[in-house]
Amino acid sequence: MVRVAIDVGPTHGPRTGVPAAVAGTIDALQRGPASRADLELLPYVVSMRAKLTPPERRLPLPAALALRYWAQGGRPIDARLGSPDVVHGTNYVVPPSRAARLVSVYDCWFLEHPELAAPDVRRSGAVLRRAVADGAAVVTSSRATTARVRQLLAPTAVHTVLLGPPTVPTIDDDQAPSGLQALVDRPFILSVSTMERRKNLPTLVTAFDRLAREVPDVGLVLAGGRGDDDGAITSTIDMLPPSTSRRVVRLGGIDELSKWWLLRHARALAYPSLDEGFGFPILEAQMVGTPVVASSAGSIPEVAGSAALLSTANDPDALAANLHWVVTDDDMHAKLSRRGTANAARFSWDRTADELQAIYQDLAA
Repeated sequence: MVRVAIDVGPTHGPRTGVPAAVAGTIDALQRGPASRADLELLPYVVSMRAKLTPPERRLPLPAALALRYWAQGGRPIDARLGSPDVVHGTNYVVPPSRAARLVSVYDCWFLEHPELAAPDVRRSGAVLRRAVADGAAVVTSSRATTARVRQLLAPTAVHTVLLGPPTVPTIDDDQAPSGLQALVDRPFILSVSTMERRKNLPTLVTAFDRLAREVPDVGLVLAGGRGDDDGAITSTIDMLPPSTSRRVVRLGGIDELSKWWLLRHARALAYPSLDEGFGFPILEAQMVGTPVVASSAGSIPEVAGSAALLSTANDPDALAANLHWVVTDDDMHAKLSRRGTANAARFSWDRTADELQAIYQDLAA
């Protein structure tokens, strides 16, 4: 039996990005075959506000204080964690422990651009660097991130474990969710991401300006919560000609039903990130047959496979050309749709759990 203390804190927030990755991983570890009878999860949370569900346990420090303390090393807290064999920090941070430690790193953007990161994110980076220096192993969700981790952190060990696919809900395609009725029967390019700098949305808006001059009926829909690039996105939209800016729809944060309806009805998903550790929206689009037009940064080529049109992240002309191709060429649209469905089938949560369990067993040994 291998006892693994695992951070389930991200699952107490909205299921985007890291929370979706952690939730999918834990669910796969818990529902797996009989071979996982040798694995016991000890879920913990670093939050004083989260409402816990047994057997979750709360570490006795506010998150901000814990980050400051752990960045200096801190005392092992094995008793608080349930005396595990392995401690898995699933969100860049792993607490001090005498047990073997594993920390998940999804992308290295904040390590390479600390000046753009919020204070709590920079503190997480300090804890990560300390843990790796003290011997913690790292697990990433792409080979691209593994390569960057080796360059930036030089860990004793780093493992690549691809994540599984999102779950596609059953929705009524004929009934648009509230607030989306104006998009019915209108062709649009979709972006689903937080409004943060890493997502590179001003470049998408600039590319849309090029596209809109040649395709007069297409729109651009930006869906996602507020982030540190709101001002730049707004400024870029304001610089568009009024006839074009009126075709840009900003929805803000959306619920799951709205997201999946948009993915099903978009002509293409645009994903021009400057860096990406995995990219669930790519697979979400491919699973419902929507073509993907994206940047070639980070893990995107690895995840998208041959089922996306890619260009360098800061080239709005190339992005516009690829969007134009998908929007105006039905044959290319159909080809990418078929390839996307096949590509998404490569990913499996069972394989994610199997590979992660093997890492736990090696660490415990």
